[in-house]
Amino acid sequence: MTKLNFEASMNRLEEIVSLLQNNEVGLENSLKLFEEGLSLIKTLDRDLKKYEDKVSKLINDKELEHE
Repeated sequence: MTKLNFEASMNRLEEIVSLLQNNEVGLENSLKLFEEGLSLIKTLDRDLKKYEDKVSKLINDKELEHE
């Protein structure tokens, strides 16, 4: 699977959730989509933590400049 950016990954996850909630796919495809969704969640969580760390570092650096 191609690496998607954060926004594209979120959009794809929303699409998967919608497909699964609306029973628009069969059982086999549901399992494949579920696996893809879990993978996206793991990637999104890792990326979000990375962004949070970066924001925290920027805030801390800015606070140090004002001391």
